[in-house]
Amino acid sequence: MKLLLPEFGLLIWTLLAFLVVFYILKKFAWPAIVKGLSEREQSITDSLATAEKVRAEMTQLKNENEALLAKAREERAQMLREARDIKEKIISEAKEQAKLESSKIIADAQAVIEQQKMAALTEVKNQVGTLVIEVSEKILRRELSGKAEQENYIRQLAAEVKLN
Repeated sequence: MKLLLPEFGLLIWTLLAFLVVFYILKKFAWPAIVKGLSEREQSITDSLATAEKVRAEMTQLKNENEALLAKAREERAQMLREARDIKEKIISEAKEQAKLESSKIIADAQAVIEQQKMAALTEVKNQVGTLVIEVSEKILRRELSGKAEQENYIRQLAAEVKLN
């Protein structure tokens, strides 16, 4: 039972030792512990604030990314429309160029045909002129006494020419 009930002197010395340890802890350890706890609380508060700020920034970045994607889609659609318009313009210009070229080729062909026609007419006229000269020469070589004989001879020569 002695172990369970300590003596009065032991209680005082234990109390005195406790007070000395308490004083030393209060003077040196307690401020460090409080300071450590307050620093930990502050770092937790700062971490929460930083996390909230990061979350807000992430939300903002997500919104910006969505806006950029929408803008990129719009620009892509615009570029596709422009490319389609340019394609249609090139095709229409090519058609116009082909029409102009075909018109030019037809006009050139008509000009060549007209030139060949004129050349053929000129050649026919030259041949007629040559025939007239030959007929006239033959008439002049032959001396005919009367007008009726000359007309008969001219008709005969004209019939010969038609046969050739």
